[in-house]
This record gives sequence, structure tokens and C-alpha cells, in this order.
Amino acid sequence: MPGPLVQLRWIALVEAISYVLLLGVAMPLKYWAGDARAVKVLGMGHGVLFLLLIVLLARAVFEARWPVGRVLLLFVASLVPVWPFFLDRRVQAWIAASTPRAS
Repeated sequence: MPGPLVQLRWIALVEAISYVLLLGVAMPLKYWAGDARAVKVLGMGHGVLFLLLIVLLARAVFEARWPVGRVLLLFVASLVPVWPFFLDRRVQAWIAASTPRAS
């Protein structure tokens, strides 16, 4: 099972994809086609993923001892639909720096 930081990275990416789908597919279907089913399904999934992301961000602070500023940056990035994709390479570097090396 991957550690909490790897879980954080993957959930952040999946949450960002769900956000883009919610805004780019479900909302137009609701307002242009009058079909709100996609918003209900994607909205619920996105909400669950967002809450899981918040839990994993807290774990990054308390278990991995990541700086609060770094975690706040990731939180703010999660509020803008595509920012997590742009931060992913940086997050990978942070995870690599936080992971103890095997001797």
C-alpha cells in the first residue's frame, strides 16, 4: 500500500479530473440540456474526493511533517480546476525528498 504522500498525489490528480469533468461536462449538461443527473453523480464523487484530499493534506502536515505553507499551496491549487496538474512534478519532487532512502 502506498504511503500517505503518494496517496495524496494520486487523490489530488483524481480530484482535479473530477473537478474538470464536473465543470466541463456535468454543468453544461445541466444548464444547456436540462439534465442534472451528471451533476448529482459527478458532484457526489468530487465531494468525496475533495474531503479525502483534505484528510490526506492533514496527514501530510502531521505525519510527514510537511510545512503548512506547502500544504496550503496544494489546498488552494485544488480550488482551481487545473492547478494540481501543473504542481504535480513539484509534488513528486517533494515526495521524493520526504521519502527515506533505503541503504
